[in-house]
Amino acid sequence: MLISLLCAGVVVALLVLYFRQFYSFHKDGIKYRTPVPLLGNVASVMFRREHYVHNLQNYYNSFPEERFVGRFEFITKLILVRDIELIKKITIKDFEHFTDHRNFDGESFFKRTLFLMRGQEWKDMRSTLSPAFTSSKIRLMVPFMMEVGDQMIHSLNKKLEDSKDDYVDVDFKDLTTRYANDVIASCAYGLKVDSQADPDNQFYNMGKNLFDFKVIRMIMFFVLLNAPKVAKILNWDIVPTSVRKFFTELVLDTMKDRQQRNIVRPDMIHLLMEAKKGKLSHDEKPDDSSTGFATVEESSIGLRNEVNREWTDNDLVSQAFLFFIAGFETVSTAMSFMMYELAVNPDVQDRLVQEIREHDAKNGGKFDFNSIQSMKYMDMVVSEVLRRWPPALVADRECIKDYNMGKPNKNSKEDVIIRKGTGLMIPILAIHHDPRYFPQPEKFDPERFSVENRHKINMNAYIPFGIGPRNCLGSRFALCEMKVMTYQLLRNMELSPCEKTCIPAKLAVDNLNIRLHGGHWLRIRPRK
Repeated sequence: MLISLLCAGVVVALLVLYFRQFYSFHKDGIKYRTPVPLLGNVASVMFRREHYVHNLQNYYNSFPEERFVGRFEFITKLILVRDIELIKKITIKDFEHFTDHRNFDGESFFKRTLFLMRGQEWKDMRSTLSPAFTSSKIRLMVPFMMEVGDQMIHSLNKKLEDSKDDYVDVDFKDLTTRYANDVIASCAYGLKVDSQADPDNQFYNMGKNLFDFKVIRMIMFFVLLNAPKVAKILNWDIVPTSVRKFFTELVLDTMKDRQQRNIVRPDMIHLLMEAKKGKLSHDEKPDDSSTGFATVEESSIGLRNEVNREWTDNDLVSQAFLFFIAGFETVSTAMSFMMYELAVNPDVQDRLVQEIREHDAKNGGKFDFNSIQSMKYMDMVVSEVLRRWPPALVADRECIKDYNMGKPNKNSKEDVIIRKGTGLMIPILAIHHDPRYFPQPEKFDPERFSVENRHKINMNAYIPFGIGPRNCLGSRFALCEMKVMTYQLLRNMELSPCEKTCIPAKLAVDNLNIRLHGGHWLRIRPRK
């Protein structure tokens, strides 16, 4: 018995010494918070005491004098970069040291998407897909978005007709997700889907299954990202087999049918088919039309015209799947928070409605891509939503060759050299909520982005779609979709809080995605 206790004591002591040595940045002169063994600095997230984004934001705020700090997620050492000039240097000037995202191990379906491709393969795919996201291509998709919006308004009018009152309370996260689902079904896959009238359609249920990031999926995600070898042993994949099978069959069958029947429709499937044939290239005259202040421009990597690589069907299926991921979750999240802010800030809503009415009077009720460019206050509101509630909470990079980060703070005597394989984190929401860059950051204030004020914004600190060559390829599409939905909804409906509206905004801690506690409930009435 005594020997067993002594052995147990020795094992515990060795584990303590190991974790003390492993969970340390002291030799590098980098500051960090003391982690919890095995869980690192995300213990409060795993025990559902705070949302991941607040955990990250609090971590960022704990080191006001540091340019970068250390952080542990489970057993992975990371560098969290706080200095926006250093972020710009890492993501743009010294991009060749940080071309890749942190990677999943194994053969995950998600791994073949543009997001996780690496090195030259990523550069080639980015260049292949870049022409599909120019304004000239997005312009052709606005009518598809409008058609989906008409379905949404029809469904809301029916609910109002069936209501005993002159209003109805709606969970806007559900509404915007269904809208985004139908838009991506139409604009990417050429499918006619009405998730408002047919709430349990297969296309919507696939997305719902994929993005149900409750506790078990949250653990799976962190293990895949931070302990990929363990995930490989457990045969875990962030994409369920049923979802993978559904999208593979859908894309390949659609491509085959179009080839056989010679069908041409200006959507993403058509553009991918053109890419496979090597016929997708940038317009001779580049279309630099902006869809808003937050639009990110394509880098020279994406603008290269020639790619000497043959893409497989599975490569193209993976890109179509990525379009679905971005369209289903990130855009719907941004739109749900936009409607929330309009409901709890009636003065902003009234001013936006006035702009919509002036637009309709001037254009005879016609709304197209040119409308998106002309509505200035709409763009101010969308820009502020993306500042306060960026769907991408954090960006990441992986160091692919040793890099000099400089000194961690002004009192440091030596530069820090990070080694190949080190992961970096760029806390987007924390930067967007830093009062040094955005005074009164918790206040929803579209005037930050007025023509008179936008020059005051440090563009290195406003990165809702990322920064550098790895920025979001679909920023034009996302901005366009947000504005189309907002136009159609406010033109027909008045938004206001209801008894279940979460005021002030508080994030639910049981989900890795950003959700309001209790749901995104708002009240709608027919607009008079």
